Parts: sequence; C-alpha cells; structure tokens
Amino acid sequence: MYTIRRIVDKDVPFLWEMLYESLYIPEGREPFSKGVIKEPFLSKYVEGWGREGDSGYIAENSKGRQVGSITMRYFSEDNKGFGYISNDIPELGMALRPEYRGKGIGTALLRKLFNELKRKGIIQISLSVDPDNVAAMKLYQRFGFREVGMVETSITMIADV
Repeated sequence: MYTIRRIVDKDVPFLWEMLYESLYIPEGREPFSKGVIKEPFLSKYVEGWGREGDSGYIAENSKGRQVGSITMRYFSEDNKGFGYISNDIPELGMALRPEYRGKGIGTALLRKLFNELKRKGIIQISLSVDPDNVAAMKLYQRFGFREVGMVETSITMIADV
C-alpha cells in the first residue's frame, strides 16, 4: 500500500537519497561512493530544487515512509543532463528504494507525472538509462520511450506525452 503526493521543500534530502539510488550498479560490481552525488555532473539533478519548471512526486508507504520519487527538470545547452535533448524538453529522474522495486510503484509514479505533463501542455520528456538496467528499460518502453542517442554508457530516450 502506498500513496503519491507532490514534492515539497522538506523532501529535498530524500531527493538526494533517490539520486544515489538512481545510479545503476550491475550485480557483483562495487557500489559508487555516496559522495559521487555531490559531483557537479550529478548534483545538478537536485541542487537548487524548486526552481521554475521543477516538478515531481513522492511515493510513501502506509506508514508515511518515503519509498520513491519521480522528478522533471529543465536543463540547458550549457548545463546538460545525461538525457538532455533541448531546452524545452524536461528530463525525467526516477528512483525507488531497492525493497520497493517491482511492485508497480514506478508505473504509478510515471502515470502521475505523465498526467501532469498533459495538463501543462508539455508534449515530450526525456531521460537517460543504463542499457543493462533491463527492468527500467522495459518500464520506460511501456510508456513509449524510444532511444534517440547515447551519452557515455547511458541511452538517451524520449517519449511523446
């Protein structure tokens, strides 16, 4: 059992946690240092959260514990995210605590965000994903995301809303 609500200021520390959880680590590989999320190439996904265009949702379990998040944020040509396509296409970020994956929460978060995008008249959204993250790839493809490029080891995908 879980609920989904809009992100508020007090959720920013949790967004940092979810940024770390969003880093794909293949089975048997050593996890990244927690400090990696403070590197500029990653910190840009959370730093200064609440600026114009930032939006997203938090999933909470029945006890009110935050278990996952989905965000959208705009980037620019001079400050690209890994899934950057253009200044007018927001980039999606999503993560769940490991013990809550595979339970339909990611699907519910995506559905909630897509409904918001439609209400706002946003017609496309992008993301980046490690091609070895099979579960995430399948989920994104179910929502119409298609591959449009590659940045380092991540596939850039876009979906029409």
